[in-house]
Amino acid sequence: MIEIKNLTKVYKLTKKQMAEQKTKKNMKKAVDDISLTARKGEIYGLLGPNGAGKTTTLRLVATLLKPTAGEVTVCGYDTIKEPENVRKSISFLTNEIKLDPQFSPKYMFNFFGRLHGMDEKTIEKRREMLFDYFGIKDFQDKKIDELSTGMKQKASIAVSLAHDPEVVIFDEPTNGLDIVTARSVTDYLKLLKQEGKLVIVSTHIMSEAEKLCDRIGIIINGKKVMDGTLSEILTSTKTKDLEDAFFELYKEYNKEEVSYVRSKTNY
Repeated sequence: MIEIKNLTKVYKLTKKQMAEQKTKKNMKKAVDDISLTARKGEIYGLLGPNGAGKTTTLRLVATLLKPTAGEVTVCGYDTIKEPENVRKSISFLTNEIKLDPQFSPKYMFNFFGRLHGMDEKTIEKRREMLFDYFGIKDFQDKKIDELSTGMKQKASIAVSLAHDPEVVIFDEPTNGLDIVTARSVTDYLKLLKQEGKLVIVSTHIMSEAEKLCDRIGIIINGKKVMDGTLSEILTSTKTKDLEDAFFELYKEYNKEEVSYVRSKTNY
């Protein structure tokens, strides 16, 4: 289980970043007092536009960042006090983390398996199973740099799951993938759920969240503005699909930007 309580992350901006973001403030609150709970045996989705704070939230959960305020526990372990135990319990994958292009998927899988303290027999068994599922076997000895985008992503997923973690955290797992590869990824996430794993994913793809997630947390400007099942969100927003629900919430919690856009489009 993941428990997040009043999580906040504040960054200090450089002058260049202030200019790029067109702000006079030298501090940015990327995550703003977020609280949520995600449980074993479910797929929990973080939904929001680019820059909403989804990736920062997941990095805080994965111990890659330290919070400015608040606390996170993963499988009962505090991310600040017991980060090593948290890392043993999770798989974390983001498009920004790439496998070394000069090595093969097989080499990288074995390498990370040993890092996790796995014996050679267990590594081989896990590799055979995951490479078979994702169709990597025929390419396992090729350099990662020679693989297609989809095969690179599948290899990264397989390597991240080498140690059979209890919690799987994927940031935009299908971003940039073709429809066939994306389907194989989401199908595997469903299999992990059936095994009793906790899967938490971030996405900005509404249809993906609708089909994949048991519960959804919607983040806008660093704040969690709503979470629940799809039916609960639709009932609360009085809408018929997730896209309409999201835009209702976006208008409510981002009134200044919506007014600005309307003023620019009213000729």
